[in-house]
Amino acid sequence: MRVLQTILLLAGTVTTGLMAGLFAAFAYAVMPALHRGGDRSFVETMQNINRVILNGWFMSCFLGSLVFLIGAAVLAWRGHGRPALPWIVAALVLYLVMFFVTSGINVPLNNQLDKAGDPRHIADLAAVRHQFEGRWVAWNIVRAVSNLAAFACLAWALVLYGAHRDDPRPAGRHTGSAAPMHHPPAPYDVRPAGSPYDAGSPPAPYGPGPGPGPR
Repeated sequence: MRVLQTILLLAGTVTTGLMAGLFAAFAYAVMPALHRGGDRSFVETMQNINRVILNGWFMSCFLGSLVFLIGAAVLAWRGHGRPALPWIVAALVLYLVMFFVTSGINVPLNNQLDKAGDPRHIADLAAVRHQFEGRWVAWNIVRAVSNLAAFACLAWALVLYGAHRDDPRPAGRHTGSAAPMHHPPAPYDVRPAGSPYDAGSPPAPYGPGPGPGPR
């Protein structure tokens, strides 16, 4: 189970990081570059991007990260790696924010832009662009920030998970139960039962002593 948990946490961190990088790249590079172009180039480029991006690589990260984070959270809750659980849950919540913003706002805007048709035959390209660009860019920044925060939480969860995994302390320290205490054995008393030393007199010194009776 620890191996599976490690794999899920690593996979969730990598895929979440890839999604954060994608949305961040749109925020600081792609959309500012398109903003400098004309209406036709903007609409045509965004239509092509929205069609091409629906591929196996994107869907594997977009949906796969959600599956990996849920699995990692369940395994952390059930057993090993409990210190990392709050950070995994926080990352899952932040990722869900990105997920619902994407599916509820950005994707419908993409579909609306696609339904506008071929840019060569759109009568008012400026209006189509205006209805799309400002809102899409603003919400892309929201999902990029949320996704980046989820990635940061997972990076810290990995640190805590690794520290907990390598902790040499006994299991009782982790589970909350006290570790068994080992008391040193009592001194061994070699005095025979009924000896005169039972009354508390000190034992005779070791070695040969005087024989019985007067000499």
